[in-house]
Amino acid sequence: MACNTGDKDIRAALAANPLRSREDMEALLQQLLAPLEPYYSQGKARLALGHSGASYPSVIAEMEAFSRVLWGLVPLLAGGGESELWEHVLEGIANGTDPEHEEYWGVVSDYDQRLVEMAVFGYALALIPDRIWKPLGEKARHNLYTWLHQINAHPCHDCNWLFFQVLVNIGFHKAGLPYDKAQLQRNLERLDTFYLGDGWYSDGPEGHSDYYVPFAFHYYGLLYSKLMSGEDPERAALYRKRANAFAPHFMAWFSPNGAALPYGRSLTYRFSQAAFWGAMAFADTDGVAPGVLKGLLLRHLRWWFSQPIVDSGGLLSIGYAYPNLVMAENYNSPGSPYWALKAFLPLALPADHPFWVSEEQPLPEMAAVDVQKPAHLVLVRDPASGHVAAFNSGHAGTNEHTHTSAKYEKFVYSTGFGFSVPRSEWGLSQGAFDSMLALSEGGDNLYRVRRHNRSTLIEEDLLHAVWKPWSDVEVSTWLIAGLPWHIRIHRIATQRVLDAAEGGFALGIEQPPFQRVGDDEAWAGSAWGISGVRSLLGYDGARLIWPNANTNVLRPRTVIPTLTASLQPGVHWLASAIYGSPVMDKTESGRACAKQPFVLTEDGLDDLPQIGLNVEIGQDDMIVYSGRDKKIKLRLPLDRQQFYKNDDDRDLALLSTQIP
Repeated sequence: MACNTGDKDIRAALAANPLRSREDMEALLQQLLAPLEPYYSQGKARLALGHSGASYPSVIAEMEAFSRVLWGLVPLLAGGGESELWEHVLEGIANGTDPEHEEYWGVVSDYDQRLVEMAVFGYALALIPDRIWKPLGEKARHNLYTWLHQINAHPCHDCNWLFFQVLVNIGFHKAGLPYDKAQLQRNLERLDTFYLGDGWYSDGPEGHSDYYVPFAFHYYGLLYSKLMSGEDPERAALYRKRANAFAPHFMAWFSPNGAALPYGRSLTYRFSQAAFWGAMAFADTDGVAPGVLKGLLLRHLRWWFSQPIVDSGGLLSIGYAYPNLVMAENYNSPGSPYWALKAFLPLALPADHPFWVSEEQPLPEMAAVDVQKPAHLVLVRDPASGHVAAFNSGHAGTNEHTHTSAKYEKFVYSTGFGFSVPRSEWGLSQGAFDSMLALSEGGDNLYRVRRHNRSTLIEEDLLHAVWKPWSDVEVSTWLIAGLPWHIRIHRIATQRVLDAAEGGFALGIEQPPFQRVGDDEAWAGSAWGISGVRSLLGYDGARLIWPNANTNVLRPRTVIPTLTASLQPGVHWLASAIYGSPVMDKTESGRACAKQPFVLTEDGLDDLPQIGLNVEIGQDDMIVYSGRDKKIKLRLPLDRQQFYKNDDDRDLALLSTQIP
């Protein structure tokens, strides 16, 4: 299917790049770098790409932008390429590290954003010392070393940040400069404590397992594996082994068209989602065939550059699949998206490397269900459509990052529907509560959702969590994972009057969608697919919610089919079947062509498949036959409830709760 690229502006030029070869990838990088030149400051030490703010001052944000461009420039030069920006970079380094220059990058403090940005300079010193160290004069070398060495005197956050000190000290070592070997070793040992097994890390103590696992922990670990293989062969081998263990699980996060699962924070780093695959090639791992790595990365890039992610001047925007400040983090400045250039690491490899000479391969065959307990997820994929959904048991802890509940505690995340973040908690339209159960005190219209959990458990395709939105309200939630249908069951014990809203998938719309709303179900269909909800037990209404614009990460306008209930104090059971069938581009090109959309007629809502997870509801119990041929039995007496599995009614004690 060929895409009509329309006007030959910068966005069309990016989309027209076939991205099949090393030359294509280098051309893409040059296309992204070229628009930056006018935005360098007079002393070339800052890059002012916009006026939106972050949690740190604009002078630091402009230094951040300067440094993040190096994640693409360094591998380009390492592989023999050139850029007209490199002279700007050398001048900027000389001025930015000079305490007497007006553009001096400054004295850093503990947990400073500039500690993050130092890492790429260590990477550059290790990989291209002839291009970054040797051209500098004696004064500039002294200043660069002195400025970077500050990182060894200040603590970094106890998470993936510890790798920044590692990278700077590797750079010092490789350039023949004094380095803090003890600091490096302490950090490596501390980072090991975050390893959960089977390739997974947590991002700090009790942290989440999200994209920071592939594009931080493994990415930096694989850089270490390659750069320090002679000095530390044992750890180098360990990092390759962990990456090989992680790869098949992470592969399940990708659809055949190259789209990756929108989940967690820092999504504005976009195609860094696939940087791990390039790092595996760079480190010469042997767990995934080079052609498969190549396909994963290039399809992903092709998908991204069919989305409107650059502005009219060619600058990367803050957002995800379109420019969007609503979903951004407090630490996202105009230059932050250039962290995505980490995906260009394969440009450091020679043209005759197996990654480049191998034919691009499609995704390998994968299981329909992949249980990923360290990440608290169950990945389900629909081979027919390519749709990938991640069902989420939730987490015991939380953090203060923006929209944490939306990014980590929804019941399911999707490559076809994305997820939504709230504009506020006032009402269902501003809250945009897709794939969540939202609760408010009766009539006050201020909604609460799951933020963290008292307990969680995963048993194959069954997920369970207990959470408390108020001290006197306890919700036990069961999810039975599946596609295109899945089932949600809640037991709500409340001492207050509540309004409940169960949101289905957020469906992208441009024109008014086909819609159908009844007493116990709500459906919507558009060019981007079909979303629906059906009550099985306990709900008293169904409706379509029209969220505020720009709340969804994939589509600026959406509709959310939603079930509602009014609950008096006491114990209540709610059960629903949720349907989601997005339209996924299934071409091998990995391009998504909005100009040639799927055409849905109103009759299309009559041809939906039956619920694949069959439910029987009796007076005393509920039985669900899951997608993996397991019988799940739920007993309903109000004084006690238990969840059973299999024909012998084996009690899964961890799924049982007791009412005090």
